[in-house]
Amino acid sequence: MGRSASSVATSIVDSVSSVVLGKRAEIVLVTAGMLAGGHVLLEDVPGVGKTLLAKSLARSVGGTAGRVQGTADLMPADITGVTVYDRARGEWDFHPGPIFHNVVLVDEINRATPRAQSALLEAMAEDQVTVDGTAHALPSPFFVIATQNPYGDVGTFPLVEGQSDRFALVVTLGLPGREAERAVLRGEGGPPALEHIRAVVDGPDVTAAMAEVDRAYVAPAVADYVLDIVEATRARPDLDHGASPRAARTLVQVAKAYAVIAGRDFVAPDDVKAVAVAVLAHRLGAVARRGTDATRRLVEDILGTVAAPTA
Repeated sequence: MGRSASSVATSIVDSVSSVVLGKRAEIVLVTAGMLAGGHVLLEDVPGVGKTLLAKSLARSVGGTAGRVQGTADLMPADITGVTVYDRARGEWDFHPGPIFHNVVLVDEINRATPRAQSALLEAMAEDQVTVDGTAHALPSPFFVIATQNPYGDVGTFPLVEGQSDRFALVVTLGLPGREAERAVLRGEGGPPALEHIRAVVDGPDVTAAMAEVDRAYVAPAVADYVLDIVEATRARPDLDHGASPRAARTLVQVAKAYAVIAGRDFVAPDDVKAVAVAVLAHRLGAVARRGTDATRRLVEDILGTVAAPTA
């Protein structure tokens, strides 16, 4: 019998937590996003461990890992790959880009232009890329974990809404606690610990865990609670638009993963609350003007006003 999703997730979280100290709750959220079949964006100021978390996750999950560095001159072909003509054989050969891995780290995604960012859209939505009219399937499982500097930083390009919406959730790490930072100063965790990270799960483990997440039960009352939250975002006069039906589906799926990681096969209202800010804040209409900090506070306000179902 294979490993349970909770066991798989715990192994991943323990492994990453040995590198990124004091951020277990955020690492659980990232792992839930992956097991929900989604992609994750880490947003914060430089130096708080975004890239370190992404790299340690990639090493902890069995399979291959690729990396893309966002720069202003990054081209779509630098991500997807190119078709090259072989004169000797008289044929066109496809040379896959770094997107063709199980875990792909896109570092500083918002330093890349919207044209380069768009190369990720098809991959994240359909698990394939099309180059010169030919579709190429990506490996399974396929997971993108991207980092970005805060909205408005010099030299950055804001993600277009369609691109941002492809991320199941956005996680902000924040500064470490004093004890965690003291441990880092003593030489614990951090880049040196990354060198010792080895895969703690493999592809079949992750695939089986994702299937277990899909089977988690969502009671009608919990589904109504999700709809109440989503409808509350749509009723806000300070938003251009609220959460979409895709956002509602993603909220349910990530809540399922969060519940399964905790060892349950059903979703509780607290699971929805735990992931709602990360799932919804970057999808709301005020992001382009006010940034995700403001929309996080807005979602927190909605969670405080929408009544959760009781047992």
